[in-house]
Amino acid sequence: MSFGLLMNVIGGLGIFLLGMKNMSEGMQAIAGPTLRKMINRATSNRFMGVGMGTLVTCLVQSSSITTVMVVGLVNVNMMNIAQAFGVIMGANIGTTITGWILVLKVGKYGLWIIGPAVLVYLFSKRDRVRYFAMAFIGLGMVFFGLELMKNGFKPLAADDEFKAWFAKFAYDGTYFSVLKCAGVGAILTMIVQSSSATLGITIGLAVTGVIDYPTAAALVLGENIGTTVTAYLASIGGSVNARRASYSHIMFNLLGVLWITALFSPYISIITQYIEWTTGGLPNAMAPVLDENGVQVLNANGMEVKERVYVAAAIAATHTGFNIANVIFFLPLVGYMSRLLIWMVPDPEKKGVAHLQYFDIGMVDTPGLGLEQSKQEILLMGDGVDKMMTHLRPFIEKPTEDEAVEKKIFHREEVLDVVQKEINEFIAHLMAGNVTLEVMEEGRSQIRMADEYESISDYIMTIMKLNIKLRKEEMEISEIHRTELLDLHDHVMEYILLINKGVKTGATEVVSKARSQGEHISHLMKQYRSNHLERVGTEQTSPLESLTITDILNAYRRIKDHALNIAEVLSGEK
Repeated sequence: MSFGLLMNVIGGLGIFLLGMKNMSEGMQAIAGPTLRKMINRATSNRFMGVGMGTLVTCLVQSSSITTVMVVGLVNVNMMNIAQAFGVIMGANIGTTITGWILVLKVGKYGLWIIGPAVLVYLFSKRDRVRYFAMAFIGLGMVFFGLELMKNGFKPLAADDEFKAWFAKFAYDGTYFSVLKCAGVGAILTMIVQSSSATLGITIGLAVTGVIDYPTAAALVLGENIGTTVTAYLASIGGSVNARRASYSHIMFNLLGVLWITALFSPYISIITQYIEWTTGGLPNAMAPVLDENGVQVLNANGMEVKERVYVAAAIAATHTGFNIANVIFFLPLVGYMSRLLIWMVPDPEKKGVAHLQYFDIGMVDTPGLGLEQSKQEILLMGDGVDKMMTHLRPFIEKPTEDEAVEKKIFHREEVLDVVQKEINEFIAHLMAGNVTLEVMEEGRSQIRMADEYESISDYIMTIMKLNIKLRKEEMEISEIHRTELLDLHDHVMEYILLINKGVKTGATEVVSKARSQGEHISHLMKQYRSNHLERVGTEQTSPLESLTITDILNAYRRIKDHALNIAEVLSGEK
């Protein structure tokens, strides 16, 4: 019987978690491309940040998703720590909507929602409709999973041995027992990685009478601490600001729980009075369960089925009230808290240009923001080839040996190779989930641009190696050839800057200007090649120098071609 009970509870929890995942993924797929913009536009002040954090979390039904998105935005320098603090506070309010959804007596309607939604999901041809259906499938699974967990907990209410064991963790009126219950809630949430799931478990235990309302309230407070681990894990390996953002989430919830637990008895008394005033009943009162016709529900033995019918609302009110009070308490302190975080996590000493600094595997669950991170890496690739061209120019102008500069060029080319490989793998992970056609196309475009930038770096390396080869053979390019190559180099470098600017701003119209300038570069290259061939005919150039110049001219042409490909990808032509 114990094994069957355990399987019922675990099965219900599994369906609940899968439902939360489907509901969140469905909503992200529908609103994903606009979620980042919504957050970023509404962070001009702390009040708008709180409001937008609340709204986004209500949409995706997960404060963890919102906080991970905030960490990602801070990681790519699109949000500062003070703005992040406001959104994170709003996310804590938004996540309380789950508790109010669970208050509704809709558990038995879970299968009614799942069935039609599955049919729409399977047979619809439109992506948007299918993702709406996925969100409703998730909603139905949440209701159904909660009902299974609640039914699984019912036998425990009559098990004196289990109730005696659980009493060791129950609230007994002391401050230590509050902290003990909060600790259990925090640990359980860290394990399950979903405060909504632990909230569902808590409501199920309380409704069936296994635990009383004060114990459930203390567990819920601890769950607010446990949910911070997700954002912390997302910040590992991220930028300093990303770590500060995750620490702000921990600080906000931890300090909030500390002050609310110090006032625990008067706080739950206020909630109890509120529930009695709005419903006419007390949270701990057991009452007969009525069906939709108002008839008392009987069990198999003909006895009345009783539950704590008002405790779910009390738990939801406890959760919401705490987070709203916590936001009101901390909102005036955002500036001070931000400065404290900057002091706690100081900026590191700069050790040159880092690579792969924006990637965060936590973004796989938020494809829209994940693509924003990979875009930042592509911008770094553009800066990298620009710097390689800058370092290359002195080798053409005056071919003297400079090992330090040579190492920089070689190192940047290796970095770009690694970044391109990482971008391909990262986007492949993103595309493996449920993503819209728009996200899929953006991912393919980024993979193509990364490949083109890596190819540009290869040809820059080719030009440098050809110059090094001439130097080792103790040969120099003639002054007239050098002047022409420098002119071509400057035109190609300017061309790369044009393309980089277009990628950074997302200016799709850059392709027309790129074609015009690209034709001019092609004309220059053909002209200088013709000039070179004329000099070869008059024996003004050695065979090795002649071959080297031809290869350098071809390399510049290939650099221009790959840069033009990037502009065409940006405009949606490739």
